[in-house]
Amino acid sequence: MAKTLYTASAHVTGGRADGHGKTSDDALEVDLRLPPEMGGQGGGTNPEQLFAVGYAACFEGALGAVARRAKVDTEEVSIESEVSLHPNESRGFELSVVLAVTMPGVDDAQAVELVKAAHQVCPYSNATRGNIPVTLTANGQPVED
Repeated sequence: MAKTLYTASAHVTGGRADGHGKTSDDALEVDLRLPPEMGGQGGGTNPEQLFAVGYAACFEGALGAVARRAKVDTEEVSIESEVSLHPNESRGFELSVVLAVTMPGVDDAQAVELVKAAHQVCPYSNATRGNIPVTLTANGQPVED
């Protein structure tokens, strides 16, 4: 493994149903709760929401890097992110991800190529590749790996 650029650190107690999480720098502090769709009362966040925000933010950073290399302006980019939790055959759980990237002012073909390139750069994409389904679109167009 190469040189470490950054390490995030957090402390969690109580788990996903009635927990609390806080980063070591106090920048993020959340109450963790089961969503109503899973029989919980809501009123907090859950790991899937945190993953959805983290993946979208990371992906946008990767997209910005590949766009700069290609000398393409993507300043108004937005990403809708969905992380779904699914039961599996082993009585465990799996995730799937959908990232819908919108780049106003970038033609569809170029947007697809930029998203494809960002998917090779993004650490979340590299961590999930081959492990869970990740569906990508760019300006409404499907992006194939």
